[in-house]
Amino acid sequence: MPTYDALIERYGVLDRAPGRDLQSLVSLIAQICGVPHAVINILSSNQQHQIVAHGIEPAVCAREDSMCAVVMDDPEPVIVPDASNDVRFSSNPFVNGEIGDVRFYASAPVTTADGLAIGRLCVFDVVPHELTDVQQRALAVMASQVTDMLELRYRSQALEDSLRDLTAVRDELRRSNEHLIQFAGQVSHDLRTPLTAILINAELLAGEPAVTADTGVSEMVLAVKEAGHRMDAMIEEMLTFARENGRLRLSPTDLSTVVSSVVRDVAPLIMREGAEVKVGELPVVLGDPDLLYSVVLNLLTNAVKFVRPGEKAVVSITADRLDRHWRVRVTDNGIGVPPARRAAMFELFARQDEHASGHGIGLATARRIVEAHGGTIGMESAAEGGTSVWFDLPV
Repeated sequence: MPTYDALIERYGVLDRAPGRDLQSLVSLIAQICGVPHAVINILSSNQQHQIVAHGIEPAVCAREDSMCAVVMDDPEPVIVPDASNDVRFSSNPFVNGEIGDVRFYASAPVTTADGLAIGRLCVFDVVPHELTDVQQRALAVMASQVTDMLELRYRSQALEDSLRDLTAVRDELRRSNEHLIQFAGQVSHDLRTPLTAILINAELLAGEPAVTADTGVSEMVLAVKEAGHRMDAMIEEMLTFARENGRLRLSPTDLSTVVSSVVRDVAPLIMREGAEVKVGELPVVLGDPDLLYSVVLNLLTNAVKFVRPGEKAVVSITADRLDRHWRVRVTDNGIGVPPARRAAMFELFARQDEHASGHGIGLATARRIVEAHGGTIGMESAAEGGTSVWFDLPV
């Protein structure tokens, strides 16, 4: 159970001004009960704090001297016409003259929203007094109003804190996006410089007699040109994606065409690794073809590269209709990813281990693109012992 001090700290009543609402409530209950003094007493582990008062100046005293502490655990209003004749209070310093000469005393519990007592709404006078049934009920109702006001203040402060945190996150996100745009622009420039040289040389090679005379060489040069132009388009698309804070250029996109382009462009890697890539029937989705190309490219190259020693990669790319979305899977027979690491693999700069190749950017980029499409991405163990990375796209 929380301590008194923890509960009081939650409401912040000791370090904040009481506010007009609580002051008005205390003044009103004094008038209703026909007494000159009313206070809201909040009790910590060792002190009583009068957080708002009518007819006196708010003060602090030791908990052991408090009259409210004596009846702190009483869930009902306590009415004492003459405290000097009540065995609970007759020796109390607020009654016997050491601190005050209270005679009439009445209070009702102030609790948290969970019903835990943290103080009392108290009215008192230096002469004996009685309360009518209506006044007693009013005291109880006003005490419950104190609880509601304190809870409202707590919720309002929590909301203000949350809004302040969200504002800070928003500002940080704006700065992060600005850095991302700068980074994307620099990467775009750095990539395009060698890419331009590759495309120029490919154009020159395509016109060489030795190339045009050899069908096989001519096809390889053409493949280089096509891959270079797709890479150029992808760089531009990624730059635009960053500049426009993740907004997409959506159109009906045949995933079969996207996957075919990826397989064709990574054919040298597939041949070098001796990998086998199987492609099933794939749907047409509403998406950004260049960005979806980037997603498939990342997943396929990972599947081909991360193989068990002595084995060759077998990769399948399939799709299934699940309710209102398509689930596309890239499944391999590779080294796999431990379950505890799978979620982290989609974070920026995360890698399988410190010895793995790559920079930990590909899967993070894939996740951001898929989520921008309104989908989700994840990974699980494959039946072959490898990994099945999937992403969902809305139908």
